[in-house]
Amino acid sequence: MDGVDDADGTDGTDAMDGLLEEELRQAAAVLDPLPPGLLQIAVDAYALHDFDARVAELTFDSLVDAIPVRGVTDAPRMLTFSAGELTVDVEVTAQGLMGQVLPPRPARIEVLGGPRAGVPLTVDDMGRFAADTPPSGPFALRLSTGADVVVTEWLRA
Repeated sequence: MDGVDDADGTDGTDAMDGLLEEELRQAAAVLDPLPPGLLQIAVDAYALHDFDARVAELTFDSLVDAIPVRGVTDAPRMLTFSAGELTVDVEVTAQGLMGQVLPPRPARIEVLGGPRAGVPLTVDDMGRFAADTPPSGPFALRLSTGADVVVTEWLRA
């Protein structure tokens, strides 16, 4: 019968492949485990999988778009994100981050990634917000304005 041994019409290789794959998965988990930080980043990225959220496009990054100034070694990183009529300007420094939502509106901002992931920041009447801890590693911002949710691209601090 051409090597067909099982009642379901297969020769048993699918079951063997499944067992081998599971053994390899377990060995990798023991010998080369997933770093906790990477797992958290993956969880945070999946949390952003929100069909109602708009993605804010990075329209300016001072690391790429700015002209360097001679003698300045620790210039803050300036970022601008846009989603339709909404703009979010962010300045990232070693002391933290601060930014402004334009046009100003009541909002809640969460910094995703890093040691204080998901901690909400308050936005004042002029659209300004600040965090006293700089993001470490990849981060994104989630902006909630009532019924509207906007998320930024993930960037490395």
